[in-house]
Amino acid sequence: MSESPLAGRTVLLVVGGGISAYKSVIVARELLRRGARVETVMTASAQKFVGAVTFAGVTSRAPHVDLWDASFAGELHIELTRTADVIVVAPATANLLARAAHGLADDLASTVLLSAQQPLLLAPAMHARMWNHPATQANVRVLAARGATMVGPTEGPLASGEVGIGRMAEPEDIVSAAETALAGDLRGQRILITAGPTHEPIDPVRFIGNRSSGKMGVALAEAARARGATVTIVHGPMSAPVPASVREVSVRTAVEMREEVLRLTSESDVVIMAAAVADYRPATVAKAKIKKDSETLSLELVKNPDLLADLGTTRGDERRPVLVGFAVESADLITLARRKLVAKHCDIIVANLADDGFEGDDNVVTLVYPDREVPLGRLPKRVVADRVLDAVKAIGHSDTTRA
Repeated sequence: MSESPLAGRTVLLVVGGGISAYKSVIVARELLRRGARVETVMTASAQKFVGAVTFAGVTSRAPHVDLWDASFAGELHIELTRTADVIVVAPATANLLARAAHGLADDLASTVLLSAQQPLLLAPAMHARMWNHPATQANVRVLAARGATMVGPTEGPLASGEVGIGRMAEPEDIVSAAETALAGDLRGQRILITAGPTHEPIDPVRFIGNRSSGKMGVALAEAARARGATVTIVHGPMSAPVPASVREVSVRTAVEMREEVLRLTSESDVVIMAAAVADYRPATVAKAKIKKDSETLSLELVKNPDLLADLGTTRGDERRPVLVGFAVESADLITLARRKLVAKHCDIIVANLADDGFEGDDNVVTLVYPDREVPLGRLPKRVVADRVLDAVKAIGHSDTTRA
């Protein structure tokens, strides 16, 4: 077994005040087992659930509990974040998420989070009502947009005896996410992403298009780049800004997008087709602006090339690159997404309803595989992006034809 990316690294474990704090002790033990050095910060509320002596016994280091620790000569929160390679917050309570999102800093845990410049992993844990509250979801979106990685929450029995989403992820999954953050698990992978709408011109000032903002494609690019991949994004006209570290190719029409994607596919290991490409375009484009001279106007439309189908049918038996498509439907979502998966020869289809997520910051998607469906529930698009990349990585590892 190869050495863990955690070996010889320092993990700063921030423990929030929730019943799942007891599982943070297991997180600390597992981090140590994989060779990490663990420094612990406990909130005042966390100490109501787990004693400081427990973490001291497990990590062989007394946890830090006080911003005003007179025994430390200097700025404790700065020193802790200066020496840490990754920060893990488990449990990340609703209060901690809110404080981190709004930049509050009046105790050791919050000042640590405001000082953090290294990878930040948040393992939310709370009652389902608190997790689903718009305030919490807004805070999660803010933190995800800043690059924080959400590990969970999961669905299952809650402390109240009810069942719902809000359980902290299992310690093994949290530690694996820390390994991923340090390893850059997509390092060496070349990922091509399409994003945004295409605009099919009618005349010099009008076009046929759709409401796609490009946010999902940009979130995928951000997430892939953060995980070490070399990323190219081919996008139509969109409002979402492209990260500076991502190679950008701007197009306008479906035909232009097809030309660029086909040119770039041969140098890609993964292609994720998140763009909302127009199915049809006007048969002719007026050279001058069409005047409003009649009560009606008829346009003849012709079908655009099916880029996703072209990619799927030309991959051959090796099925390279990994191909991910998106399906936006107004009804019969899973049935139509599965039909698209088969017809376009994709590895995964990311399916969502047309009225949910086009222009917003959240999305409700289901990952459709040849043999199963995996519903993700409502998540910020940046979190959805990581889930899609997790699925892509799993396909790559299971395909022995890939280098």
